[in-house]
Amino acid sequence: MYPRLQYLDQLISKKDNGRIKIITGLRRSGKSVLLFQLYREWLLSEGIHEDQIIALALDVLENAMYRNPMELDKYIREHMTDPNKRYYIFIDEIQFVSEIQNPYVPDPEAKISFIDVVLGFMQMKNSDVYITGSNSKMLSSDILTQFRDRGDEIRVYPISFAEFYASYEGDKRGAWQDYYTYGGMPFALSMSTHEEKSQYLRDLFERTYIKDVLERHEIKNDTEVLDILLDVLASGIGSLTNPSKLANTFKSERGISIGSETIEKYIGYFMESFLIEKAIRYDVKGRKYIGTPAKYYYTDLGLRNARLGFRQLEETHIMENVLYNDLIRRGMNVDVGVVEYNTKDPDGKKIRKQLEVDFVVNKGDKRVYIQSALSVADPDKKAQETASLKRIPDSFTKIVVVRDYLKPVRDEAGILYMGIEQFLLDEDVLK
Repeated sequence: MYPRLQYLDQLISKKDNGRIKIITGLRRSGKSVLLFQLYREWLLSEGIHEDQIIALALDVLENAMYRNPMELDKYIREHMTDPNKRYYIFIDEIQFVSEIQNPYVPDPEAKISFIDVVLGFMQMKNSDVYITGSNSKMLSSDILTQFRDRGDEIRVYPISFAEFYASYEGDKRGAWQDYYTYGGMPFALSMSTHEEKSQYLRDLFERTYIKDVLERHEIKNDTEVLDILLDVLASGIGSLTNPSKLANTFKSERGISIGSETIEKYIGYFMESFLIEKAIRYDVKGRKYIGTPAKYYYTDLGLRNARLGFRQLEETHIMENVLYNDLIRRGMNVDVGVVEYNTKDPDGKKIRKQLEVDFVVNKGDKRVYIQSALSVADPDKKAQETASLKRIPDSFTKIVVVRDYLKPVRDEAGILYMGIEQFLLDEDVLK
């Protein structure tokens, strides 16, 4: 079991803050283990008694009756027997709670849902409420909107490279190769063979994530389009694209006519489900955002690779995807940078060109520019990878992350170079 200290610390810091703790994230990324095992054990170690923790898993058949919001409310309140004790309420898979007619209001449109129940618990002075969910209702921002300013989200990501390496039996290079191949889904990492891991990840994709999207949005006729779109996005991680370009790809390569608006809508569904993330472009010199094209990254590389049958394991784009995920996990705001500059073509005519910075990373008043590269051993390759960084007219930190093992070193331009393992293992590198 991975200790998930980053998320455990967040829960501990929010304990008894009078707000609902809403644990969200990609399905099977460890939300239930975090709450029902790790956080529960911490509470017990702090002197909280067993009878003060009221835990209910709604995906278990024996608890099916509590999917009725009235029964759920009754169950929790009946277990809060002592008004002088503080109770910690854990509800797992809360999306199983049905929406029912309010028996106290004649209006047929008046409904009672789990939101009403949870908000009722929150108003009790001796309760501290935590909820998780693992289907599409909880894998979207809808729930946070409905709780308005009364909930704190703890976003759980798959296992990070640092978490993985801490329990890995081998060297950093072996850990890196296994990590970028199989990703960070906790249960997959517990398996020993390629066949077991690949089958699990493929089944998880088909039977869980795609099923969730289809059911949530009542999609019946475009299942083939969804499958193809996921494959296209998986093949093109780290590449700039937009819905119009993707629609053209469907037409030219698959013979399928589909509007860019539909493509954009389906991408939105995948983003709501935390399957993919979107990084938009930022003009570094002009200090403005550029709407399209954008880059899309898979939240877990193992799922991405399983989607493609482990056929496209090119480290260039995979490195970039891993870096993006790790930066987001660290709480950073991450954009794709664009640096424009004036030059001349072979005929001497003035032209304006663009160079790309893989990531413009912001948090508060701090900024870091990051470039991902397989290697900078060749002088020409080094010049190519650093061209955009050298044209940025500010003094914020600039980093080139390479696949090769490389101890952190700065060049004469102040650019910091380091290996991918060093970057991923150093939580303070951006400070």
